[in-house]
Amino acid sequence: MADGAAWIEAFLEMMAGERASARNTLTAYARDLADAQAFLKPRGHDLAGAAAEEIEAYFAALSDRGLSPATAARRRSAVRQFYRFVLGEGWRSDDPSRRVDAPKKGRPLPKVLSRAEVDGIIAAAGARDGAQGLRLSCMIELAYASGLRISELTALPLAALARDPAYLIVKGKGGKERLAPLNAAARAAVKAYLDARKDFLPKGDAANPWLFPSRGKAGRLTPRRFAQLLDEAAADAGIDPARVSPHVLRHAFATHLLEGGADLRIVQKLLGHADIATTQIYTHVAGERLREVVETKHPLGRKG
Repeated sequence: MADGAAWIEAFLEMMAGERASARNTLTAYARDLADAQAFLKPRGHDLAGAAAEEIEAYFAALSDRGLSPATAARRRSAVRQFYRFVLGEGWRSDDPSRRVDAPKKGRPLPKVLSRAEVDGIIAAAGARDGAQGLRLSCMIELAYASGLRISELTALPLAALARDPAYLIVKGKGGKERLAPLNAAARAAVKAYLDARKDFLPKGDAANPWLFPSRGKAGRLTPRRFAQLLDEAAADAGIDPARVSPHVLRHAFATHLLEGGADLRIVQKLLGHADIATTQIYTHVAGERLREVVETKHPLGRKG
């Protein structure tokens, strides 16, 4: 069972990658959630296992501690956003920051894409005309093949892939480097895209260092723009865009590896997680999927 610290790390990763939150914002979220953890610890719980009554007690205590109304409101908001993320990922079936009177229906599966759905999104991206399709399919292939965070993907320098490497050296959170392997499909997608990369270069900026340049102010494609393009590819593939995000591609990478029998420690290194407790979140997804396969595909399971 993952603990609250692991869930917080995953939440902050999502905020940094998908919502491109500023460093100061992430620091504030981390501080606010740590405050909630400290309140819950003497009660024998953390944010992962807290009941609605405990969260309500924390909210009430914020006012009693003499905090400014703005600070108290921000801390409540941080906890609520955290639980919305947790609920959306399926790690809890209730939101203790808002009382839920409906009975629990069991722990739902986190959002994850099947292999066929990932293939469908890649195919839909590649079906786009010209350079746009080559770029989008390349980005999705890289994200899925290597489990890159969206911030890592959009910050890849051209030099990292110019010579068709078998793996990338990725600088992740805290400046830590790790190896990210590239499969044949990803390498082929990169090679095809590199021929079209010039179409995205800002005018007069032939020396642009980014793998995915843009004519926008940043000089490279932003995480938000990639998320928008990914939504469009999902819709084209007949998949609800609400089920798809750059973070979900990272989920799929980890889950499909574990379903295929990969060692948890290996997956931890590939994802760049500092704590294996964060990686263990994915074992729930893989375990439920495997059990579902046994129950529906095995002869005795079907009889049951």
